[in-house]
Amino acid sequence: MTIERTTALVFLICALAVPAMISGFVTFQLTMLLIYAIAIMGLNLLTGFNGQFSLGHSAFYAIGAYTAAILMDQFGIGYIWTLPAAGLVCFAVGFLFGFPALRLEGTYLALATFGLAVATPQILKLTPLEHWTGGVQGVFVMKPNAPFGLPLTSDQWLYYLTLAAFVLLYVLAKNLVTSRTGRALLAIRENPIAAQSMGINVSLYKTLTFGVSAAYTGIAGALGAIVIQFVAPDSFGFMLSVTFLVGVVVGGIAWLPGAIIGAAFILFVPNFAEDISKGLSGAVYGIIMILLIYVMPSGAGGIVSSALRVLRSR
Repeated sequence: MTIERTTALVFLICALAVPAMISGFVTFQLTMLLIYAIAIMGLNLLTGFNGQFSLGHSAFYAIGAYTAAILMDQFGIGYIWTLPAAGLVCFAVGFLFGFPALRLEGTYLALATFGLAVATPQILKLTPLEHWTGGVQGVFVMKPNAPFGLPLTSDQWLYYLTLAAFVLLYVLAKNLVTSRTGRALLAIRENPIAAQSMGINVSLYKTLTFGVSAAYTGIAGALGAIVIQFVAPDSFGFMLSVTFLVGVVVGGIAWLPGAIIGAAFILFVPNFAEDISKGLSGAVYGIIMILLIYVMPSGAGGIVSSALRVLRSR
């Protein structure tokens, strides 16, 4: 625990200091890294801790982004208030989707969530919804300035806002997985029948976890809409869901700090692959991913756990 707290403190100090030493574009990239980390953390709660496999979290990211954009564009609501609104909307959608998903396991649940991911961009383009979603043209939003006369640029302020959201959601997730509820989630992941025989309401926990996971991803989507200033249906395709899943695996299944490592991988490695070969960037990215999984089959979380065991043995 001492190592974990020290590492968290060092990370927080560095995260607070870094915007003053980097350019606006790098600040934007780090903001997106934190946004992806929130989405990956939400997916990890569902897949890593509860054992439900999802390929549809791009849909919740899209719903969160459009909730924020519509509230700001159509109703003039402040961008801060759109974050809890996006979380609540996505929690409701995820909770309701979790009910029919209770009958599905493994491959069948993955197929159902895949259908959700594929259908969402098409639904957002429907003519009856164009007044709200902007159809294929999407919705533009204004980038907010720093409040209270703070001497910060817009990019720096959004970075600190996203950092605050990440820290808050990380603490909530950490408390959740270390509580009695978290132990129930792990029991359901390992053996649902045994968990039910111990008095755990498996159906309730599964649907609630789906809702909480969707809420995290929805808040990430809302932050993404505010930072990028634009949302469009084609930005939330199925590959975004795959990208989140890659982040979970690279960061480490059921290891919350791995969200940062997974987000860094999915944000920076594709650019690195494109620098190596623009025509074969996809192949380079795939080779890097294969090598990484071969070297770290348990993700970054497995490497860190092994290192901590060595330190404690000494």
